[in-house]
Amino acid sequence: MAQIDAKVCTVRVPDQGEITVKVNSPCRATSDIPTLILAHGAHNDLDFPLLAYLATELPAAEAAQVVRFNFLYRERGLSTIDPAPLLEETYLAVYQYVRNELVEPNAPVFVGGKSLGARTAAELVSRRSEGNGVEAAGLVELGYPLHSPGRPDRLYLDPLRSIDIPSLFFAGTNDPFCDPELLRPVLERLKHPGTMYVLEGADHSLQVADKQDQGKIDTYPVIAREIMAFFSQVLGQRVRTPDTSVQADPD
Repeated sequence: MAQIDAKVCTVRVPDQGEITVKVNSPCRATSDIPTLILAHGAHNDLDFPLLAYLATELPAAEAAQVVRFNFLYRERGLSTIDPAPLLEETYLAVYQYVRNELVEPNAPVFVGGKSLGARTAAELVSRRSEGNGVEAAGLVELGYPLHSPGRPDRLYLDPLRSIDIPSLFFAGTNDPFCDPELLRPVLERLKHPGTMYVLEGADHSLQVADKQDQGKIDTYPVIAREIMAFFSQVLGQRVRTPDTSVQADPD
């Protein structure tokens, strides 16, 4: 594994204030290495364990530079989620920082996130065709919130209305916010059909409960592996992937 260059900086959201941004890069990064921007879920922050793991594993494998950030409400220590337009404005500010300060003009940038962050990233990809979104090489969705718990009859589809780039959606079979069987036909109908990776027994955090010792089975390595494979497929590059024996079903 390669050494990692880690830095913490701030990015200003216009007329709102500053947010914390963490950037992890391979020390020997090339100019064309992909960058993955990840936004956190509603009730966590940029240091959510899955995001922190990916921010270490992907750069260490020299597979990507990873950028994480706090939404404004989390930066301010609040529990009330920002309105959707402010979430999107915050994500856009980070995206513009990445484009202007961190990468070469033609370097591939992938966007994504966990739950709330996944929904926000999808919205910005869909808005690209409307002239006020993001130009991304691909979309990585770590538990897209397709519906509220117990309400599979009401699907949140609007953020997915114009996804016309490659996408990778991770879904757990025990996720109350996303039934993989409902997500599958949605992805098939995207402007650019998406790929779903099903984690058997995983919850909304994409973790699997270990019934024997009451702990969690580590699903993170397989998630990292599949993201690297996705980058390789999209970019036509060979990306090293870690070995893992976590039970999961590709779909």
